Amino acid sequence: MKINALLMDSKDNVVTCVVPVAKGEQIVYQMNGQVYALTAEEDIPYCHKAALQYLTQGAEVRKYGELIGHTSTSILKGHWVSHENIFSVPRDYDKEFI
Repeated sequence: MKINALLMDSKDNVVTCVVPVAKGEQIVYQMNGQVYALTAEEDIPYCHKAALQYLTQGAEVRKYGELIGHTSTSILKGHWVSHENIFSVPRDYDKEFI
């Protein structure tokens, strides 16, 4: 299987597709030296995210090992994670650097 998505950190619950992945195709990524795959349940555009697990409404979305937002609705495994179903969470950068 050819890798077509990137997992940035083992704590992430999304991967970033490095090519467009059509519904029904495999999203293939590597974690800790092992290759994993899941089925795209809808079209995932180039450079967009796909959910690695079921995310309930209000769940944390993690990429780069960091919180990048919360879900505004439930997102099923293999579905597109976009501005339509997550919202950013403000960060307090001053406190992060203390």
